Amino acid sequence: MTTLAPTSLALPADWRDFLSLTKPRVMSLVVFTGLAGLLAAPGAIHPVLGFTAILCIAMGAGGAAALNQWWEADLDARMKRTAKRPLPSGRMRREDARDFGLFLSGASVMVMGLAIHWLAAIVLAVSIAYYAVVYTIWLKPRTPQNIVIGGGAGAFPPLIGWIAVTGDITLMPVLLFAIIFIWTPPHFWALALFVKTDYAAADIPMMPVVAGERSTRRQVLGYSLLLFATALLPWAIGGTGAIYGLSAIALSAIFVALAVPVGLRERTGDGDGSQPEKRLFKWSILYLFVLFGMLVVDRMVLS
Repeated sequence: MTTLAPTSLALPADWRDFLSLTKPRVMSLVVFTGLAGLLAAPGAIHPVLGFTAILCIAMGAGGAAALNQWWEADLDARMKRTAKRPLPSGRMRREDARDFGLFLSGASVMVMGLAIHWLAAIVLAVSIAYYAVVYTIWLKPRTPQNIVIGGGAGAFPPLIGWIAVTGDITLMPVLLFAIIFIWTPPHFWALALFVKTDYAAADIPMMPVVAGERSTRRQVLGYSLLLFATALLPWAIGGTGAIYGLSAIALSAIFVALAVPVGLRERTGDGDGSQPEKRLFKWSILYLFVLFGMLVVDRMVLS
């Protein structure tokens, strides 16, 4: 079994290792959806304050990611796709990652509260705790429903961005939260299907490991269909115009079309056998970027 390099032998970490702790690729989606929520919200916010709000969302997400890696360092060392991260590779001391994560998390909430307002800060704090504690410590090692329940962790940014402008919570930002919440299971389980051996090696009860591929595939398809309906709700309640609505139909139809071959397969094969899962996973990332981008375009055209 692979274990962490001894802390005393850890190499000096540089800025790239600290940046890696924030999971910048994941953060880019977090920042974008937060920005989309901010730009789509009714009303206006001073550009400096808007930038500050998005910076706080990014810092909070980065801090939560650092705390996640601090807690899961031993698990990361047992998985091929995470073994080269700063902690399992021995390039950084665990306490440094912990302190970095706590600093980013605390600073993001404090600045959000002082510069914007405290409702946004409270929701940001809840999102950090949701990911770093509820998902990482409680859900992930205990239940195959970890992604379903834990999906809320990544769904907060557009809600926070909206609150930063309006100062309140209405149905529309809750629906934006719901879209990401429903999007998370098919997105993540598509990945889990072709890296399930990693999760099995680390004894993490991801759905494909615990419930099997067939059940996971059916749920990927089921959640994809649910996502189609959920993505249309902002248009259905009159919160957006046809630009968003028609985009949501087209984008979600492609999502479902890519989920069908995943859902109907019995198992992930060797070689190119995981291509349907990989196609769905890649599209799911582009899907969220374009969908929330169209939300902003729709708002700008209508305003």
